[in-house]
Amino acid sequence: MDNLTHSLVGLTAAKAGLERLSPGATFLCVIAANSPDVDVAILLFGDRWTYLQHHRGITHAIVGVVALAVLLPLIFHGVDRLWSAYRKQPVTTKLRGLMIASFIVTATHPILDWTNNYGIRFLLPWNPQWFYLDLVYVVDPYMWLILGGAVFLLSAKTNGGKFIWGAVAVVITALMLLSSRAGALPNRTFFIIFWVAAIITLILLFRWGAATRWGPKIAVGALWVVVFYWTGLTVVQALAFNKAINYADATAAANRELLKRASIMPTLANPLRWDLVFETNRATYRSNFRLLDNNSQPKVVRYEKPSGALAKVLENISQERSVRIFLGFARYPVAQLADPQCATQTLVEFADLRYTEPSRSRGPFTLNLPVACPTNDEGGR
Repeated sequence: MDNLTHSLVGLTAAKAGLERLSPGATFLCVIAANSPDVDVAILLFGDRWTYLQHHRGITHAIVGVVALAVLLPLIFHGVDRLWSAYRKQPVTTKLRGLMIASFIVTATHPILDWTNNYGIRFLLPWNPQWFYLDLVYVVDPYMWLILGGAVFLLSAKTNGGKFIWGAVAVVITALMLLSSRAGALPNRTFFIIFWVAAIITLILLFRWGAATRWGPKIAVGALWVVVFYWTGLTVVQALAFNKAINYADATAAANRELLKRASIMPTLANPLRWDLVFETNRATYRSNFRLLDNNSQPKVVRYEKPSGALAKVLENISQERSVRIFLGFARYPVAQLADPQCATQTLVEFADLRYTEPSRSRGPFTLNLPVACPTNDEGGR
């Protein structure tokens, strides 16, 4: 999940009661909620392939999360003790309370990351297996609304706080409606109406004094709403998967192939639209479909598994560092030659089909590697 969601989970957990465990617990909750992403520091010492190899690695595994959950409160309490000794004042933080808050909130990070299709490696360093829940899109505006709304109601108590939350609402709204991904929204007009109506409702609740009436129950309720939201998505996902399997089976049969595995993955802000990626004995496919639409024919892309010239090229470059790292990460890797008819040199184009296709550059989810032209003219797609 994105770091805004992680931060909102930490703040909501603090407002639900963890902030009462110790002075400084609220700040600790925000840091703890994001702490496993400390692995981003690897970019200071390596390239994007180093980052891809180690992101959502040991700091997201069970052993790393436990270590971070212990380390953070020790640092907080230690700094407080040093500062208190310098100022000749009593220590204010409570180590036991900080520990409890840290363990609870740090654990939310890998759970949230597990819900999307990037995956997570819980069992490092002993087992590098990836685990995917494929339930929630990596950026979920509904979770922003649920958690952000709760924290707004409970924390916008001063004019400065109101201004900050107003600015946050404007920025998030602009990101949702004006970014390059806005076109992926399920129904732009409906979503705008829904989003604005939700913001207005939160403002009215604030004016009505909801924080005074219900206090921490708002935050507890928001966390339960997220749980119910995930439960609803699980039901919808199961329905979508049944439909997807039937479609994948029919497509494979039409091409005289055998279905080996299939995954359905969430899309931005639309639980009724899913991406389908599936593999047969001869090819890998990507498609998207709407759960309630039985009339339209989904667009399908198909990439044959490497053979001939492409297979020979892949064998030659299989030990290249970038190739090894990419294939170790990719869940549905596909490859093609950019120009199989070339004279001297061409590109072998890799992509992880759960995100994109070859020749469509998208950060670490694609890899283009110059290679000598194959010795025959067999293509790769």
